[in-house]
Amino acid sequence: MPVFDNERTVMARRSLLVGFGGFLPDRVVSNDELAARLETSDEWIKTRTGITQRHIAGENDTATSMGAAAARKALDYAGLSADDIDAVIVATSTPDQAFPATAVRIQAELGMKQGFGFDLAAACSGFIYGLSTADAFIRAGQARNILVIGSEVYSRIVDWSDRGTCVLFGDGAGAVVLSGSDAPGEQGLLSTHLHSDGTAGDLLYVDGAVGRRDKSGFLKMSGRDVFRHAVAKLSSSVDEALKAEGLEYSDVAWLVPHQANIRIIEGVAKKLNLPAEQVVITVDRHANTSAASIPLALDEAVRDGRIQKGDLVLMEALGGGLTWGSALARF
Repeated sequence: MPVFDNERTVMARRSLLVGFGGFLPDRVVSNDELAARLETSDEWIKTRTGITQRHIAGENDTATSMGAAAARKALDYAGLSADDIDAVIVATSTPDQAFPATAVRIQAELGMKQGFGFDLAAACSGFIYGLSTADAFIRAGQARNILVIGSEVYSRIVDWSDRGTCVLFGDGAGAVVLSGSDAPGEQGLLSTHLHSDGTAGDLLYVDGAVGRRDKSGFLKMSGRDVFRHAVAKLSSSVDEALKAEGLEYSDVAWLVPHQANIRIIEGVAKKLNLPAEQVVITVDRHANTSAASIPLALDEAVRDGRIQKGDLVLMEALGGGLTWGSALARF
């Protein structure tokens, strides 16, 4: 049963994306800086990934602090206060603690004492999973306004002597406010589509956690296999999202992909027949920020005016699990 007051328990027809925020740590590490201590080069990294730099968390930056900073900006953009929020959902693979959840720590940072919060773990697909979950709560009448946050500190789970992984990732947080609406119109989150295949779990994983202290705790990846799965599965997910709404490739105004690798991004864009000018790319400056990458990219593209009211925006991601999914929204 809905748990809020009468005004906020009206069953919403759809969820609107009304607030956007992001946070990137101050420290920037260039490819040249990595090349000075690893057997790699700026050219090697750029050619294979599209990455030129990444932001790395400082001593006081955590999944909680970064997520809260992004959330404040999203609330400000939406013209809402923390008191207006019914739920906080955080997608992260790098929580500060096993529990309490990062989401409730962010609740506390924002001064919230109402509503509920929890984390979900779907690696780089986490933000898409979070959007889908939040949308379900809103449509069910259990919440009206929800913060969906991706916050990651991958610099603390990569092996900095492994050039195959450490050059790929960066730290940061992004947030979106979803708000329920029962007013007529075409805006909002149109559909989400989620998938996972646990038989491919060993292609991209973290070797251990608090329950397996005998392991290294570092991220491990079979890059070529992940690339192969990514292109095929993301292409299928894109088709699924458009087919569900009776739409064509030509209807898409913007592709906002998970920022893992420029070659994967270009592969999906080519399938959609989308020119580079209609693809939001941040991987060159942010590297792969996992669950934070899509909300960070959304925040940038909305604030700089690229994404306009009425635009059809397609989001997609693939991550460890393997997990993957897509979301289609009319802005």
